[in-house]
Amino acid sequence: MKEKIKVFVVLPDGVGLKNFAYSKFYNIGSENNFEIVYWNNTIFDLTELNLKEIKIKYSKPHPLTEIYKNARKHIDLNLSIKKTKDKVYDSYRFPFSYSNWKKAIKSIITQTIFITHSSNVGLSRVREKIKQNERKTLYYNQCLETLQKEKPAIVLCTNQRHTTAIAPLLATQDLGIPTSTFIFSWDNLPKATMVVETDYYFVWSEYMKKELLFYYPYIQESQIFVTGTPQFESHFDNNRIISKNEFFNEHKLDINKKYICYSGDDITTCPDDPQYLADVAEAVRLLNNQGCSLGIIFRRCPVDFSNRFDVTLENYKDVIVTIEPLWKKIGNEWDAILPTQSDINLQMNTIHHTEMVINLGSSMVFDYAAHKKPCAFINYDVTNKKTRIGLF
Repeated sequence: MKEKIKVFVVLPDGVGLKNFAYSKFYNIGSENNFEIVYWNNTIFDLTELNLKEIKIKYSKPHPLTEIYKNARKHIDLNLSIKKTKDKVYDSYRFPFSYSNWKKAIKSIITQTIFITHSSNVGLSRVREKIKQNERKTLYYNQCLETLQKEKPAIVLCTNQRHTTAIAPLLATQDLGIPTSTFIFSWDNLPKATMVVETDYYFVWSEYMKKELLFYYPYIQESQIFVTGTPQFESHFDNNRIISKNEFFNEHKLDINKKYICYSGDDITTCPDDPQYLADVAEAVRLLNNQGCSLGIIFRRCPVDFSNRFDVTLENYKDVIVTIEPLWKKIGNEWDAILPTQSDINLQMNTIHHTEMVINLGSSMVFDYAAHKKPCAFINYDVTNKKTRIGLF
């Protein structure tokens, strides 16, 4: 029997579980003579899914890596503004924090670095500094030991945006093993989320390929492969669908109403989401007064555990029903909130049993499009618009 090709799949955080552990990725790989081994930095036990894993036991980056990573993001955004003459890239920045002396020092150092390195030459220096620092860590050396023992043929990282992925990929490259990364989401590239650098890049579409070449000119076209994404695979498995009566009973919905879904964004992307939801609810009330029988299912962003919607949900409880995503919160950061297989079924049935989706631009439109359902983006600014920009 032909020897299987060993592929290491780096899970630096929980966001890659849905694409690469809950999908058919593992089975398809096995059927095509690949031995898939997950290099797992999450708390999730993949052996429960009968998947092979090697736990990453120590994943602490260099103390300066976070600072240089944040500086790099601002440099990338500055270069995008210079290249396009478009200030929209400022909206992808996060405000600096001065809430305590440690955060204040980090903010000052980060600003100093990106202000003094906002050129292609400066960016190159920052990229190299990140690599130099990571190669000094215990984490890097432990990654080397794992790779030398396991000898994978290639290493695939499930997303491009987490600092804990840098050391494993650097160790892999230093041993001469090919590396690759998957661009996790459709809007990641303009937002300067690239943290890792690999030999190959997998993207959703030809459009994303053009974006990758535009925003990261040091990447060559021959390094990029258009593969699509496993993210929407579940929508083509009708065995996940339950009956309308079962879904409506489970979530206490009115069988005589037709429901639209309002899909929330995270608090940094859309701080005005509660007002937009209220506007949609007000419109639904008006339509119901004219003889329609409509309701709203509110599905919040899975990483948003805030109470910012409470007032809106209370004021419009006659038209809004909340169905909470079934994600597990294991920490306070967005990447410490893990998707579950149960939520895949919940999301799919929510789509199947609603008429359309409304939001400000999340990937839920692709989920609905897979079901051939209408999608609507909101395209106006609310009064007293909130902002998270605090830099300039």
